[in-house]
Amino acid sequence: MNLPPSAKLGIIVDTSEAGAHVWMKKGLCRDLDPELFFPSDGAGVIKAKKVCKKCKVVENCLEYALANRVDHGVWGGASERERRRILKKRKTEVAEVLTVVSNSDDY
Repeated sequence: MNLPPSAKLGIIVDTSEAGAHVWMKKGLCRDLDPELFFPSDGAGVIKAKKVCKKCKVVENCLEYALANRVDHGVWGGASERERRRILKKRKTEVAEVLTVVSNSDDY
């Protein structure tokens, strides 16, 4: 899975509706048929990801979809399944950190 760095790092971006309007105007998808990003098969997902791979706002897009729990389509170069995996991984990582902190003698 070749995802943008934000998928691994949890980069903080403006995921509000107002913030989204700013970066969405810069997305390569803005002038394309929206159906491209809501494919019905794996081949369609691959086509959508090719567009995302070249996009300057791919990280903003991915973080927006993750923060707003967007269930459908390809957002930020990630399919629905990939976004669920990212969220699950982040949740697990946060739980691990909280466990370490709560078990620490320093706190």
